[in-house]
Amino acid sequence: MDSGTLLLAATPLGDARDASARLVDALGSADVIAAEDTRRVRALAAALGVTPGGKVVSYYEAVESSRTPALLDALREGRTVLLVTDAGMPSVSDPGYRLVSACVSEQLPVTCLPGPSAVTTALAVSGLPSDRFCFEGFPPRKPGERRRWFGRLVAEERTCVFFEAPHRLADTLADAVSVLGGERRAAVCRELTKTYEEVRRDSLAELAAWAAEGVRGEITVVLGGAEPTAADPAELVAQVEERAAEGLRLKDAVAEVAELAGVRKKELYDAVLAARR
Repeated sequence: MDSGTLLLAATPLGDARDASARLVDALGSADVIAAEDTRRVRALAAALGVTPGGKVVSYYEAVESSRTPALLDALREGRTVLLVTDAGMPSVSDPGYRLVSACVSEQLPVTCLPGPSAVTTALAVSGLPSDRFCFEGFPPRKPGERRRWFGRLVAEERTCVFFEAPHRLADTLADAVSVLGGERRAAVCRELTKTYEEVRRDSLAELAAWAAEGVRGEITVVLGGAEPTAADPAELVAQVEERAAEGLRLKDAVAEVAELAGVRKKELYDAVLAARR
């Protein structure tokens, strides 16, 4: 018997009309629908005018480990399992990773029905550079751990996207100001695609002051990257000497390292000569 397929399906962030035609088809045809919230998936199906065709089971964080074996059994028996979360893409700070990992280990087919994602939606509307970015999930809840978490982003030049609960947003942004400085640019995206969607674009200091008054709704934060800092030429001397030892002319070695590090060739050349004296 051929094994079934695990379908990871992105669900609308708010507006049901963002659902893909493939999601509509899968809701009506899948043998099993594993949902983060069974009530929400039934409400979504009703809004889309489709009746779930298979068994609907809950699959949220607290039951992931216990429910995964039964879903694997269904897949081994040739059934199609549709995995959906409350909004966006399964396994992206949502349930799903354990099941996908188990399927990959057993070489069971896994595919994706792409669609809405709060990460890329927030990034797109933030007005911050989007050519390179990283996603950091949720910050730690404890203040000390959260400040250390921001500490790892001090020199991060890529735009960073993360989620936060509304009741923790003010404290999180205050910690970001204390660690990263109040001038770092950011955007707070609230209730994306929903009736009361709001995108605040400002400095961290201004956003922290705004959030201190209280915020509601689903929150995605987009944090601007750190400004690039030029390397100290003295710290690059060893790299030049390594290239020179391999037979590269000193002038060429300096030019190569200077270009990679973004420093002036003359400054690096002078630093090499000073180190040789």
